Parts: sequence; C-alpha cells; structure tokens
Amino acid sequence: MMTTTFAVELPEVRPAPAARPEQAARGSKALYFSLLDNPDGAAAASRDYLAAQIEAARQEACDLPEALWQLPAWIQGRAEAVGIAYREYLAARKNGAARRYFGSKSHALYFLKGVAPTKLVDGAWLYGTLPRWENPDFHPLIKTYLEELGDGVPDKNHVTLFRRLLAAHGCEHWDGLSEEHFVQGAIQLALAYNADRFLPELVGYNLGYEQLPLHLLITSYELNELGIDPYYFTLHVTVDNAGSGHAHKAVQALRTLMAQSGDPAAFFRRVLDGYRLNELGACTTSVIAAFDLEAELVEIFTAKAAVGRNMHSDYCRVAGRSINDWLGEPKQIPAFLAAMESAGWIKRGEEVGNSRFWRLIQGERAEMFGVFSSYEQQVLRDWITTPREADASQRTTRVLSHRARQRTLDTLNQHAGRSGYPERGLIRRHAAGALAGDSELRELEDKVAASAGKPEAMAMLARLMSPSVHHTAIGLMATRMYSQLLDA
Repeated sequence: MMTTTFAVELPEVRPAPAARPEQAARGSKALYFSLLDNPDGAAAASRDYLAAQIEAARQEACDLPEALWQLPAWIQGRAEAVGIAYREYLAARKNGAARRYFGSKSHALYFLKGVAPTKLVDGAWLYGTLPRWENPDFHPLIKTYLEELGDGVPDKNHVTLFRRLLAAHGCEHWDGLSEEHFVQGAIQLALAYNADRFLPELVGYNLGYEQLPLHLLITSYELNELGIDPYYFTLHVTVDNAGSGHAHKAVQALRTLMAQSGDPAAFFRRVLDGYRLNELGACTTSVIAAFDLEAELVEIFTAKAAVGRNMHSDYCRVAGRSINDWLGEPKQIPAFLAAMESAGWIKRGEEVGNSRFWRLIQGERAEMFGVFSSYEQQVLRDWITTPREADASQRTTRVLSHRARQRTLDTLNQHAGRSGYPERGLIRRHAAGALAGDSELRELEDKVAASAGKPEAMAMLARLMSPSVHHTAIGLMATRMYSQLLDA
C-alpha cells in the first residue's frame, strides 16, 4: 500500500551482504511479478531486494560530478557529445556503413522482446511520489511520472505504446526471459513501493535514467529502417531533453529535496547509489549483443517440440526418422534443422518460398498455419534467407554500454499528426445513450465528485495509477483527472 508521507529524517537503510551483479539478479523475476500482482504481499521482499541491489551497484563506476552545481553543465556536455556521435553515425551510414546494431528484422524484434520487462513498467519508480502532491518540491518528479503515463492519453502512455508494439510483431511471450532481463524492472517496481525509505536512491536512479546517451538514438533509427514503428522511443526525445524535460526536472528535484535533508552529504551519497542502480541487469546493448540467429531458432523449435512431438503422423519423415522422433529430444533440434536443410526441405540463402518447410507455414494450403507467431516466422525467414556462411554476421559484437536511455528525433515528425484522446471532465455527467461498458469510468467520476475534499480524491486516483493499472481505461482516466487536479 502506498504511504502518505515521507519521513523528514530518512530512515537508515541496513546494508545487505555484498553480492556480485549476477548473484544479485537472482529472484528478480519472481519479485517483478509479485510487485505487479500483489505489492502489499511483497513489501518486505522488495526492501531487502533493493538493499541487495544497492550493495551490488556500489561496485559500478559513477561518472556524476562531485558537486551539485556542476550537474547542469555535465548534462549539457553529455547531450552535446551524444549529438556529435550521432551525427558521425548518420554520416557513416550515408557513406554506406552497415547498421550498427541489427543485422536483420528478427534481431530487432528479439531486442524488443528482451527489453520488454523494463519497458512495460516504464516510469514505475516514480509512482511512490504521488502522495506528496501537496509539496511543490515533489512536483518535478510527479510530473515526470504523469508524462511517462502520457497524462492519461493512450497514444502517449509509454506502457500502452510498448504493449501495442509487442503485439504488432508477435513478441508478447517474454515471461520466459532470464533473471537478468528482469533486474531493471524489479528495481523500478521496488522503488515504486518504497519511495519513502529509499527517496535519495529514487532521486539518483531517476537522474541516471533520464539522461540522453547514444544507443537508443541509433536503435530508433535502425528500427525505422527495418519497418518497425520507433515511436515509443522517439516520443522520449522531447520529454527527456536537458533544457526543460525530464533530465532538467531530475536535477531540479535533486536540488530541492537534498536541501531539505538533515544531512545533505549523506543524502547525496545515497543519490550516487541510486544512480549506479541503472547499471545492473540486462540493458539495451547487452540484449542486442546476445542475439544469435540460429540459437534463437533452435530455442523456438525446442519450445514447439514440447507441444508437437506427438502430433505428427509416422509417414512424416526426414532423413529416415519420423518428425515425432526428431522432436522427442530437445538436444536433437540443431541436427533436425540440418537434416531438413540436407533433405531440401529448407534452402538456405534463397527466398523462403523456395523452401518446402516454409510453404507448410505460409500458403494457401499451409498445413501448419498458425503454429508460428509473426515473431517466430520472422526468425525463421531470416535464418532461411541468410546463407550458412553468413551466419556469423548475425552475431553482434558486444559493445560497452551506458545505461541511461537515449532517444531519436529522426521519425518524430512522422507521428506529429497522431490522434489525441478526448478528455473527460472531472465531474462530467453522461448522456442517456452512454455505452454500458462506460459504467466503471462513470462510477469513478461520481466517486471523485462525491469525495470529501481534494486529498481524498487524489489518494483515490493515485491508487488507480499504479504500474499494473495505469495503462488500463480506468487508469488512464484516473491519470487525466489527477493531472487536472494537481494543477487546480
């Protein structure tokens, strides 16, 4: 349950035993889903988890300047350096350089799936600041959260946008990812429900997350090249800018909240801990670097084999063995793929239509129609069309990463005309012909109108703006109402 006050004197956080980053990742997935499903039941576990992550993060380097007054210039300098590097990237591409990150469309979709646990709780770390709406010093953080939620507009709500992107490409099945993929999401959710106890760390994490490094500028550019809508990423360009956006608000919040602390030096030390939390777990570049086209295809076939190993007739044979036999042991999948290639069922380096196996999946009389999702089909398509000797080019060289997110302006103008979302009045009365499915929204309006005062209304709305609810219809409406009342 969300607390309604932050202690003036911040509680001391009990250090956890030091752990290597890979050890600290353990339990991240379970906590992630627990905090989405039942945050009250995971309260103690989330506090312990954060303490352990902070200890692990202290092993990471920190590039923040030592003095608070140096932060604006530091942010501006980073933004300028990123701009220069991005111009150099664009010049290289114009002169014929290959894509830096994505060797194929399936590689890009693999990236989207790999970062889903983080992107689907985008902004969550700021949720716990909502009860402090009466304190103007918290408004930079609260307004950042509202903007992450698109101020209640579906076409701007970050989680809604990413959910749509995953669905459009058949990438919804990401819950089987490794523990490392859930670290950042678990940290964000743990901060969301422990904002009072870990306020300095929350402020530091926010400062790091809202910076503008290079990798997502390039990512967005290459997603667009591959026909994948980059709007989720390009949307962040304007809201994260160092002049007036989230990066600016992050410094603003740090300055005012640190000044209120009884021990500003201790507060700032904890801010540094929170900043370092951004370095833990899987990140954009590590997810990109982990892609191996054939290994991903083998993993897909292995998952299919668990269901389909007894579903084929005995006359379905490859290299003298039945399909059921091939699928009976997961370790046989690479040999099975090689056998289909040798038998001519798959013709590597040619158009997919030349492969008999592909025609079983796609075509007028495709016997296996619907077995593979659009993402899985893309992986198979890219594997077939890639000559075997070119497989190595699909394995991206690991690159050093900066955790803080970056954005791109390249295609933002393409989306400037996106439709908005009609706002509902705080106490709007409904016409007689209102849709029956609108009753839940109508009930919320009535409850807000009947509340004893603004504090009661704000608390009611904040509960509907949690990381697991804010992207729903009732959550979006609550966000719009909260935003209006905040400025009223």
